[in-house]
Formats: sequence, C-alpha cells, structure tokens
Amino acid sequence: QVQLVESGGGLVQTGGSLRLSCAASGRTFSTYVMGWFRQAPGKEREFVAAIRWSAGNTYYEDSVEGRFTVSRDSAKNTVYLQMNSLKPEDTAVYFCAAETTGWGIRNPSLYDYWGQGTQVTVSS
Repeated sequence: QVQLVESGGGLVQTGGSLRLSCAASGRTFSTYVMGWFRQAPGKEREFVAAIRWSAGNTYYEDSVEGRFTVSRDSAKNTVYLQMNSLKPEDTAVYFCAAETTGWGIRNPSLYDYWGQGTQVTVSS
C-alpha cells in the first residue's frame, strides 16, 4: 500500500504561481511513476504531468509544457508540481497518483494509488 497526501493548493490570480506537494508513505519502494492529474467541474480527470521515480524522466500535457515543472525529492518521498503563469483554465482539483508497473504515464486508469486532491483556483 502507498498513501499519498497532497498540499499546496489555493487561490491565485492569473499569472501567479503555486507549488503542490505530494508526500508518499507506505511501500514507496514499489512506486515507479508519480503522476499529477486534475479534474475541473463537469469534466473528466486529465493528465497533467508525471515523473519516473528512479530515473527522473518527466512528461507533460501540452497545455502545461513550459509552465509547470514536476520534480521529486527521494529522501523525503515527496513529489512536487511547480505551477507558473497560471491561467483560469488551470482551475481544478489536482490529484497525485502512484503507478507501480512503469507503463502508465498519461492514463489515469493505470494508476494504483491516489491522494485526496487539493483545490487550485485561478482568478481572472
């Protein structure tokens, strides 16, 4: 089992920045990919970014490429999502997730563990 706890969400103006954190505990040695997803009201959950835990390879959804940065601190078992130049369309509940096979990057159905989510609201 892996437990994930997100933090760092909030209200920010357009163009502002936020950093989300996801603290992992439990059997974290089995975690291969850590992903960030978001879900806006009335919309499906969508991929935002992901990082391979061991190698550090990163992946981004096109609309956040160049504005968001995913990173991890192995010593703290924590993954971060630095979000810059935020736009109103970034408003959503953001979730971190853990995938244990190494194959699931952008597909939320392949992730095994999920955090509770943190709200990000970008005002115009």
